[in-house]
Amino acid sequence: MQQDIAIGVDIGGSHIVSAAVNLKTFDILPNTTYSVKINNKASKNVVLKDWSKAINQTIESAFLHSRANIGFAVPGPFDYRKGVAMFKGDNDKYECLYKVSIPDELPKYINSDEVNLRFLNDATSFGVGVSTQGKAKDCKRIIVVTLGTGFGSAFIRDGVPLVKSTEVPVGGCLWDKPFKSGISDDYFSTRWCINRYHELSSVVVKGVKEIAEANTEDSKTVFNEFGSNMAKFMIPYLIKFKPEIIVMGGNISKASKLFLPAFKSELRKAGLRVDFEISTLMEDAAIIGSSRLFDPSFWDRVKDDLPVL
Repeated sequence: MQQDIAIGVDIGGSHIVSAAVNLKTFDILPNTTYSVKINNKASKNVVLKDWSKAINQTIESAFLHSRANIGFAVPGPFDYRKGVAMFKGDNDKYECLYKVSIPDELPKYINSDEVNLRFLNDATSFGVGVSTQGKAKDCKRIIVVTLGTGFGSAFIRDGVPLVKSTEVPVGGCLWDKPFKSGISDDYFSTRWCINRYHELSSVVVKGVKEIAEANTEDSKTVFNEFGSNMAKFMIPYLIKFKPEIIVMGGNISKASKLFLPAFKSELRKAGLRVDFEISTLMEDAAIIGSSRLFDPSFWDRVKDDLPVL
């Protein structure tokens, strides 16, 4: 039974969540989920020790003291093959881990006799996780987007993220692809919503929730533009990949009923039909997805496609 259990870890900017997952059923084991707040500006040793606090609690509750297989959902830039963090000053998080080998350093703090670590992009992990649940479970082709601080994405075919396939954009992601006067990440993120709302209303807000609650003509304009722009950007990729469903997650997705009508309208104009799901799994999806790095059949299919950055 123990060989069918892996730990999934979701690394966030301000906290870490760890849980044990049954790789046969993709269920998170009861009473194994732990979260620890992180100061990402602290020293390397403090950050890694704090990461280990959550992981060690999961190890204890899941009885994984002899061997712990741990998959990480971690944002880039990151060398996912080697497990080396590449966060620089302009990333504004975890600068203390720049060029640090996590497989070399983190096991010093882990309470298990044998520690095995593998790594996957956080948005990709989310995509892998949601593909095992809900509407997407029975779909062969899935596009997943995470809308929040940045614009994350994953193209999933038969439960496996595509990175090098000719069916998907370079790197299997959308955040860095050109759009209007910049890249898509500039337009489909919290900062765009905040800045656009300020342009229209002169009101300064801290997040998308405040814009949604404002319920003014200016706030409606922000969400209509957001949905319309995202559809126009994504249509060429939808035509090429032909997804059965688009699954959305992240904080902005909580306001989906405000921007999805505009998104769907643009798709109809382009003659596209695709199902939608707003995922409620949040961190659980990333935990499930990263744990699958220790599912042998899944690992064999993804290990050679892990991006370096």
